[in-house]
Amino acid sequence: MRNKKSFAVALAVGLALLLGAPALAQATFQGSVISRETTAVSAPFGGLIDDISLRKGDVIHVGDPVATIKTTKVYAEMDGVVSGVFAREGDQTEGITERYGGVMYLEPVNKYLVSATTEKAYNSSATKYVHIGERVYLSCTKDGTHVGTAVVTKISDVDDSGNTPYTLEVIGGEFYMGETVGIYRDSAYATESRIGRGTIQQNAAVPVKGTGSVLKLHVQVGDRVERGEVLFETVEGVLDGLYAVDNTIYSPLDGFVASVEATQGSAVEKGGKLISVFPKDAMQIEMKVSELDLNEIREGDKVSIEFEWDADGALQLEGVVSGISSVGEEKTENSSGDAQYSAYVDFTPVDSVRLDMSVIVYVQDGDAEAADADGE
Repeated sequence: MRNKKSFAVALAVGLALLLGAPALAQATFQGSVISRETTAVSAPFGGLIDDISLRKGDVIHVGDPVATIKTTKVYAEMDGVVSGVFAREGDQTEGITERYGGVMYLEPVNKYLVSATTEKAYNSSATKYVHIGERVYLSCTKDGTHVGTAVVTKISDVDDSGNTPYTLEVIGGEFYMGETVGIYRDSAYATESRIGRGTIQQNAAVPVKGTGSVLKLHVQVGDRVERGEVLFETVEGVLDGLYAVDNTIYSPLDGFVASVEATQGSAVEKGGKLISVFPKDAMQIEMKVSELDLNEIREGDKVSIEFEWDADGALQLEGVVSGISSVGEEKTENSSGDAQYSAYVDFTPVDSVRLDMSVIVYVQDGDAEAADADGE
């Protein structure tokens, strides 16, 4: 199509000269669609690229996913209730942990501990020996109205009195804080099965820590969680504000992918370039104008644009000459003697327009426009 339209333009000029007709009302130039700029889409936080499937030349729209970055998920190490969330999305975990001891805390489902010793155990070799993990039975020493069950979770070294300190986690029953309980191996609380005595204490909340910056919180204060449940996600580096809704980076503009800088599995730092984009609203037309034709075109001239692929001429766009270079192209051995200058046309593209398309630009002659206006 380019040859046909170029031939048509040359033929029209030739006929005008042969027939002695006045100069054409339009100056005609060959050009192509370019982009006057590129825009980088960068990673707002660091990490490993989990997915990126774009290729050079792909069309991209506002809101399209560009890439996803792997996050570090922090899980609950036990069943519990979220009792304190000190971090917000965007905060650095290290700073929050230094100040509060953890990003958040989990209160254990089993809220009582017993600090015990074998001092009051029944006097036998069997009751003086405590087994880690064994299940035992509790009864308050005051009147026996508070009973429950517990598990031995920690055994310490024998103290100076020859007794063994140990710790229980209460798994059933209700007690008062500071209450004294007897500890038995027999569910009937037989004296011969008593392995010691202890004091009811609070089972401390467990701090949950992390590294990097909090991208997303999955729980809030008061939530009941199970072991293995995701509590929050973090990413490397520092987040500037709370703009990251998830670990997917989305395109902020319409355009064409100029280059892809990241690959799946590669590491990217905060601010690292993922892709470069030719913005759609930055399209313009570049034409090469001989020095002999510079008097035919001026900045501000209105032009008509035809696309060489459009054989029927159905697509007609308008534009304005936005600039003409003041420095000609460097000449080579094969170049003509005339200096060549770049001229640029701004226009509003439609969906069918793509970069590097060839066009013919018609510049309306100012004198012809003035004559037409006088004749009306």
